[in-house]
Amino acid sequence: MQPDPEQFIQIFAALIAGSILGLEREYHNKPAGFRTMILICVSSCLFSILSVSLSGGDRIASNIVTGIGFIGAGVVFKEGVNVRGITSAAIIWMAAAIGMSIGLKHYALAALVVFIVLVVLVILTRLERIIESLHQIKTYEVHFRAADYSIEELENELNNLHIRFTRIKTGKENNIVKVEYNIVFSPKKNRDRIDNFFINNNKITGFDV
Repeated sequence: MQPDPEQFIQIFAALIAGSILGLEREYHNKPAGFRTMILICVSSCLFSILSVSLSGGDRIASNIVTGIGFIGAGVVFKEGVNVRGITSAAIIWMAAAIGMSIGLKHYALAALVVFIVLVVLVILTRLERIIESLHQIKTYEVHFRAADYSIEELENELNNLHIRFTRIKTGKENNIVKVEYNIVFSPKKNRDRIDNFFINNNKITGFDV
């Protein structure tokens, strides 16, 4: 089969699209950066081009989605009581979808999606930070010795500080009590007050956010 000149254009377009997404990720020092986004976008484009010329094209397309799922799962990790990398995983999916769109010659659609992704990552991220500065909910995991402190005492102190919280999990291991709370704070100075309470409380052996 002789290569179609348009296929080279498709690969180059996927390279450009992957570069745009990768530059944004690399600038913010995210796990899936410049090279990763290029490779995902170009490879998805190539598989889509091959799927058009080979039998079983639908199966190839579905396998792209499955394979990208494994890559996306690799950038999601747990940090303390929080999960990180979900946005990077979603962008990996988007890069694959954009590459597939280019491979199927939907250039305008791919360009529109690249634009939407950049708007979400650049503009909406700033809006999200503004909203978070006004109202945030963080999960705190608090540790203390059962002999020195109690959940009731801790929660009474939180109530006295007018801290809004919801207990979501309780456990105990080797005489150490572990309690998880969803704590609401607004604005930022309230967050500092909460952190200082846990840091300066001698009965608390440790906490994670």
